[in-house]
Amino acid sequence: MIPASTLRLRDLREGGRWGLAQSVKNGLVYAAIRAALALVGMVPPRLLRALGERLGSLLWLAHRPWRAIARSNVRRVMPDLDDTRSRALLAAAYRNLGGHLGDAVAALRPGAPASTLPFPAEAREVLSRAQGEGKGVLFVSAHLGPWERVAATLVANGFPLTTVARESYDPRLTSLYDRLRGARGVQSIYRGAPGAAFRMLRTLRRGGILGMPMDLRSRVPSIGVPFLGAPAATPIGPARLACRTGAAVVVATPAPGPAAHGRQGAMILTATRIFLDDLASGPEPEARLTERINAELSRRILALPEQWVWMHPRWEPINRIKLLP
Repeated sequence: MIPASTLRLRDLREGGRWGLAQSVKNGLVYAAIRAALALVGMVPPRLLRALGERLGSLLWLAHRPWRAIARSNVRRVMPDLDDTRSRALLAAAYRNLGGHLGDAVAALRPGAPASTLPFPAEAREVLSRAQGEGKGVLFVSAHLGPWERVAATLVANGFPLTTVARESYDPRLTSLYDRLRGARGVQSIYRGAPGAAFRMLRTLRRGGILGMPMDLRSRVPSIGVPFLGAPAATPIGPARLACRTGAAVVVATPAPGPAAHGRQGAMILTATRIFLDDLASGPEPEARLTERINAELSRRILALPEQWVWMHPRWEPINRIKLLP
């Protein structure tokens, strides 16, 4: 295993530099991505989804390190699930992830309409009321189901969104992401960019909607709070922003739509308000708010376990993590 200190030296986001071999490899990856995007318009969307599902299934079979992480995560969260059902769950998760990737690629076709989710009136009302309070909205989401459609859905329904993201390992890919998101009307704030914290704060104080995914482990100040039933390092920044500004907190993710003919309905976007009224100022309220957000995200993931990214190392330890009593 390569030491973390060595990886940081090779990561431009950590102030490192690429070696010659890494520069060549990343250049080839970038060229391949550009070539693939140029060919997208020639492939029907259904075929792209089918190819994505096949790729997901191949990764489940071929990539042993990710498979080991995924199995460990499922055992931690669902210890009563037997091996047969666990394998079936993870095979479906990989297949679904690949399918959603295929859909996302199809949405990049020149002239393709924005790929959105149905947005029920109840969910729109939750977000409208939160925005109407005038203190901004902290919009928390997760990598669940077709999560790449969430931002486009908000913008298409008249809710301008600014998302917080981490820069790509390759600045050329970051620029590419900017162009793709910008074409859908979504603004981005990159955590490592100068003035990022100020821009986040300004977005909320101007009454804007600030989108932040919180279900994955991240290289930011974190605390240990329960996530899917086990303590996990979770970013404290979103709760800190909400407590400081008084912004409304809304958790929204894709969710199953109404069932039809005994089958699960198509995905829709649902929203839940997380209230802060009983929280005072200080570090403990920030921790408690983070705990509430995690509880809502956990509830949503457990309702759709075959749609989450189980191969992510969510519970790997972080030094000096603060655990709640």
